[in-house]
Amino acid sequence: MNTAGHSEATAPRGLELTPFRGLRYDPDRVGSLAAVTSPPYDVVVRPDGLHHLQDADPHNIVRLILPQAVTPTARNDQAADTLRHWLAEGVLTADPEPALYIYEQRHADGMIQRGVIGTLRVSDPAEGVVLPHEDVMPHVVADRAALMRATHANLEPLLLTYRGDGTAAEIVDRTAERPPLLSTTTEDGYSHRLWSLTDPADLADIQNDLARHQALIADGHHRWATYLRLRAEHPSPSPWDHGLVLLVDTARYPLRVRAIHRLLHGLPVADALAAVDGLFRVRRLDVPLPEALDALADAACAGNAFLLAGDDAFHLLDRPDPGLLARTVPQDRPEAWRTLDATVLHAALLDHVWHIPEDDPARIAYIHDTAATVRKARRDGGTAVLLHPVREEVVRDLARQGVTMPRKSTSFGPKPASGLVLRALDL
Repeated sequence: MNTAGHSEATAPRGLELTPFRGLRYDPDRVGSLAAVTSPPYDVVVRPDGLHHLQDADPHNIVRLILPQAVTPTARNDQAADTLRHWLAEGVLTADPEPALYIYEQRHADGMIQRGVIGTLRVSDPAEGVVLPHEDVMPHVVADRAALMRATHANLEPLLLTYRGDGTAAEIVDRTAERPPLLSTTTEDGYSHRLWSLTDPADLADIQNDLARHQALIADGHHRWATYLRLRAEHPSPSPWDHGLVLLVDTARYPLRVRAIHRLLHGLPVADALAAVDGLFRVRRLDVPLPEALDALADAACAGNAFLLAGDDAFHLLDRPDPGLLARTVPQDRPEAWRTLDATVLHAALLDHVWHIPEDDPARIAYIHDTAATVRKARRDGGTAVLLHPVREEVVRDLARQGVTMPRKSTSFGPKPASGLVLRALDL
């Protein structure tokens, strides 16, 4: 399948992945490899989760990707100082020669994901090589750019997918039969293994295979937008022409797609429900979370549906008023976009009914963990809006058409653990 909607035979340039000298933790200098890793920066959203990771090891990667200080400038300076100290102390060391890194995630439920980590040529959207499927928030891009400028590093790979099932995938699987460079199991139950690939013939074969393909951004839209911004700031050629990525061939290793939920600060559930009266069908569900999610899934099969939480029950919203949708949802996009739950949520509910700006962190948070979203809403007196996942084929179809979805519409996974391999731009 061509993920870009362009003929790969006529694309002037495809994916250009290059080896790099990875920065990795010295196992003798840290408590354990698992203790220094974390989920990607945008998944670590709860202060208790951040503190837990910081306490796991004084060298946990969150001290670089989510530094804690009073001002943004102080945070970025702190991250840069921390990185310099860790390099000087040998906590992080550079591998002796450039490599591509084969990365495997495995779970007890039978899930296996494998891909290749390298530095990818940053390309403009018009080239159709790397396709976004979601919009981004400018303040997040500015924040990530400031951190990358300060550290002069790519601290964690973003996740891209392509569909090839060719030579690159064969080399990935063949490499995974060898003893790994590192192996660890994190507390979420995932085991992680990493291999260094330096054989010139294998590197050339992977590069030649990938050059025929385009990729879809599965996770990391803000980091890709950051790569584009930083590349534009530096005359080419420069290290900023490339960014750190994990490429997964989903023809061989399909990803899982989950929803990203919304937490509405300062909007009690009673007020949220009063505002939608007459605009949606509303049903109260006095059931546990798993059963409420089952009800949401059933309702989503017939149309737009949302689950509100924050009081002592769940409230299922479905069957939106057609007049509301006609007034609020832009009509200049494909039907697949107009009927997305995220589109209806942002255009009709957030903008028109609840009057909550989607880019105001004081009013709205985007959270991956379903139970955590519900708990925080109940604790803080806000409203959790739970969504049903978008099907992967819908995401790919819109990306082929060059249509981006509302921000934070999907969560592809599993996401690569941060802290296994980093990239310093001056190596």
